Amino acid sequence: MSRRVLVAAAGVAGAVLLVRGTALEPRVVTSPSMEPTLGVGTVVLVDKLSVRWDELRVDDLVVFTSPQDGDDAVKRVVAVGGQTVALRDAVLHVDGEPVDEPQVDLSRIDGTWFGPVTVPQGSVFVLGDSRSGSIDSRVYGAVPVDAVRGRVVLTLPS
Repeated sequence: MSRRVLVAAAGVAGAVLLVRGTALEPRVVTSPSMEPTLGVGTVVLVDKLSVRWDELRVDDLVVFTSPQDGDDAVKRVVAVGGQTVALRDAVLHVDGEPVDEPQVDLSRIDGTWFGPVTVPQGSVFVLGDSRSGSIDSRVYGAVPVDAVRGRVVLTLPS
């Protein structure tokens, strides 16, 4: 190969490593807790730059360090700092109002009750879409925003 091709290849490889390390990172989902939205083996692209507390929104899918085991986890933000969260007979309520969650199969978790709890400022309350099999903020509490590593921005075809 010519020196020019090698320099170009090294530049492309460097750019890929820089983007992966600082901005975007592919991740493989390893838990069924987000089914049916994300199944085991689904590859997602994670934006690692938009994790400031004032940029995270309800319904974002986030990757964070789980307080349960220290591994990375993917869950849905259902409430942010200052909001009150409860499950009443499986229906999510935020600030006393029921939330429509078409991705959650309520028939599988009928009879589930939790809360109410108020999410501390600088934290998010996360739940898996497969509520019956998800270890989430109902177990370990709200997740500090500084534990959030990124936001899922794209699901890649498998």
